[in-house]
Formats: sequence, C-alpha cells, structure tokens
Amino acid sequence: MEQLTWASGRALQFHTGLCVLDAANGHHESLRVTVTVHYRTLTPTQIERYLRKDQPYDCAGSGRIETLGITLVEKVISEDPTALIGLPLIALTSLLARFGIVLP
Repeated sequence: MEQLTWASGRALQFHTGLCVLDAANGHHESLRVTVTVHYRTLTPTQIERYLRKDQPYDCAGSGRIETLGITLVEKVISEDPTALIGLPLIALTSLLARFGIVLP
C-alpha cells in the first residue's frame, strides 16, 4: 500500500542490468536498461482493490505490469519494456548478435 501510494501520480525509473560473457575468451559486454513508468493518480480504494486482486508482494514497486498492474499505469517509456517484467529480451538479442549469435 505504501509503495503504490508513494508512486501515485509520479514517474518512477526501474533499472535492469545484463551481462553476456564468452567463456572461451573472457570477452564480456554489459548494459543497463531503464524503464520509466508513469503512474496514474490512484485513490486508496483503487490501490487496496488492486493489492487484494493481484497480490504483487514479490514484485518491484508492488506492481505486476503484465497483469492488473497495467491499470495503474499512464504510460511506459523504454527502449526495451520487457526489462520491466524480467530479462530485457530486446537488449539480450542485440548483445547476443555482437557475439555472433543471431536469433531466430
């Protein structure tokens, strides 16, 4: 409740780090993906209802963007929005290509 009350009406940044290592030669590259989430202005009733239904207590920021948490959000800004859920897949695909691994 406290985290979402604080986030209400604000823009918050979430950061995810990624590193790829070539074990054969030790070459590695790393990067950080930033996702900015603009929260709607939320009432205590909306927050309580959301927490009761989604129970996002194991999530950063107490919100699951992939389920009902999206209803708390006004907009999401990022080059790789998959980073908000977990592994930044767009960034990972680009890093793997630099190592000669082209997908699909």
